[in-house]
Amino acid sequence: MELENNVAEPQQRIYSSNIESSNKKEINLDVVSLFSGCGGMDLGFHKAGFNIKWANDFDKKACDTYSKNISNHIVHGDITKIDYSLIPNADLVIGGFPCQDFSMLWKREGINTDRGNLYKNFVDVVALKNPLMFVAENVKGILTANKKTAIKQIIEDFSKIGEIGYNTTPYLINFANYGAPQLRERVLIIGVRKDVETFFDIPSPTHSPENYVSSKVALSGVEKVKYNNEHQNIQENTIEKLKLIPPGGNFTSIPKDSPYYVKGMISHVYRRLHPDKPSTTIIASGGGGTWGYHFSEPRPLTNRERARLFGYPDDFIFEGSITEVRRQIGNSVPPAGILPIAQHIKNFLESIK
Repeated sequence: MELENNVAEPQQRIYSSNIESSNKKEINLDVVSLFSGCGGMDLGFHKAGFNIKWANDFDKKACDTYSKNISNHIVHGDITKIDYSLIPNADLVIGGFPCQDFSMLWKREGINTDRGNLYKNFVDVVALKNPLMFVAENVKGILTANKKTAIKQIIEDFSKIGEIGYNTTPYLINFANYGAPQLRERVLIIGVRKDVETFFDIPSPTHSPENYVSSKVALSGVEKVKYNNEHQNIQENTIEKLKLIPPGGNFTSIPKDSPYYVKGMISHVYRRLHPDKPSTTIIASGGGGTWGYHFSEPRPLTNRERARLFGYPDDFIFEGSITEVRRQIGNSVPPAGILPIAQHIKNFLESIK
């Protein structure tokens, strides 16, 4: 199976951490959201002008965050126990089914686990609601999981949904190419119902390495934001380690003869931001120096700083402890990066509806 990859010439776009919606008169397009988390993907589609009617997630604190900032239409509960007849019909189904079993950072068993098979619930909802289109997000590792058989099986299952089926394509994208201040590679599995005769392709990038949004730009003025901006207490030896690591470096920057030398397995260990580049991928959990660290101060990032690196507006308030909020942000889709894609999808659906 050949991957579609967008290599069109990028266009200039001015970045703003506050995502603005379109003011034009638009056709109403209804959305059902699955595995919604705290609402990163939903926020992007909402700002693009979609009407999100129903959402669901298993994480109670993520649902609290979603309800506080987007709408109380989110249902907290296990998707395998939800009565699908209560889910409204929609033009579009979106969501990010669990990615941990496809992640390249950890041992992966992919679709051979109960969690890895939750995509089938996404398939079942699409089959029942028969939307014009669906968008499923997952990690890059889904392309190689189970010796590349996982993605083939997932696409086959989506393609054969119902009597009509869906033309289903995986797109490997980097959200930095769409305005997020983070080098975050993800796969969007996009399906268009086969009775829709119009061809769909993802939009051209809005950014390139020459005009990526940098960490310094993204974090400008962040210290003035009062919500989710708590600093963590860290050990003195962690501070000394960070002092030996330049901006953009990680644990490998510490000399081997230093008393602060550490062995690490992944590049995220004691990774410091580079002020002139986007952040590397912000992860949702993990100890041992995986929190992500500031470029000019020897400390972990605050959750508000993490949120800025996804493009969440400052008035988006996360519910939960520092660890719970970190997980919500790290598991989410960058609103700033999904917005141009959501706008493109909206134009596509308006043209065929």
